[in-house]
Amino acid sequence: MSIKSEATAIAAAPSRNADFVALAKPRLNMLVVVSSVAGYVMGGGDTHDVLRLTAVALGTGLVAGGASAFNQVIERETDSLMHRTRLRPMADRRLAIREALIFAAVLTLMGLAVLAAGANTLSALVALLTLLSYAVVYTPLKKVSSFATVVGAIPGALPPVIGWAAAQDELSRGAWVLFAIVFLWQLPHFLAIAWIYREDYARAGLPMLPVIDPDGRSTARQSMIYAAALLPVSLAPTLVGMAGTVYFAGALVLSVAFVWLAVRFGMTRSVADARRLFFGSITYLPLLWVLMIVNRT
Repeated sequence: MSIKSEATAIAAAPSRNADFVALAKPRLNMLVVVSSVAGYVMGGGDTHDVLRLTAVALGTGLVAGGASAFNQVIERETDSLMHRTRLRPMADRRLAIREALIFAAVLTLMGLAVLAAGANTLSALVALLTLLSYAVVYTPLKKVSSFATVVGAIPGALPPVIGWAAAQDELSRGAWVLFAIVFLWQLPHFLAIAWIYREDYARAGLPMLPVIDPDGRSTARQSMIYAAALLPVSLAPTLVGMAGTVYFAGALVLSVAFVWLAVRFGMTRSVADARRLFFGSITYLPLLWVLMIVNRT
């Protein structure tokens, strides 16, 4: 090997590794992992059991990474048409389809195995359901209907259920309270993103609600409705005995603020207010988890 070709190979290796990391989206999936850990703690899981807690976090993260990789393989054509996603590894043709699928499958199988062995079979089954509903149902549906956003909120709301299942080995009422909170939280979050990038989605031929609703009235109305519905649901952990009054007060303040951001976006339908709603949403959920865990009963 010549000096030049050796230098090229050395330079290419980190880039290739970075492409595989980009397939798994570890940074974006961090909130998924946090939500699964929150579900484990709220389900009464032993936080001193480091191996079990690590299995929940690692297993969920690996399955989420696999789901992200499968998603990018399936959406490689539409991603290539959007400015926001055109430089993703699959959209930019930097990785072969076969190797990306193998990578996605390995991550997924490892994650399911970690959950099954380190926690229990139920948590692995919920994680598998999360993957299938995301990659097999939601992702193809995005090309067909704006209702895909609602469908996509289902796998997005399952991570805390994975954690709860790992803690209790059953899906009792508390698991569905956590599911409902994350389900409703996601919809204003998704709609804000879709409004910001509506031109990109239109360019890719994806019928997201802001694409088929050019004046934004329906997008704004649905954002406000879901945010308003989240307010009472976010208080449910106290009402069913999962959390105390400190959580109730904090959740009330956070949810009222979230509703206000949605109302502000609804009034202006501006990109600036959509961004405020988006950033408010990614602040809201971690703070809610912290309050819930600190004041759990």
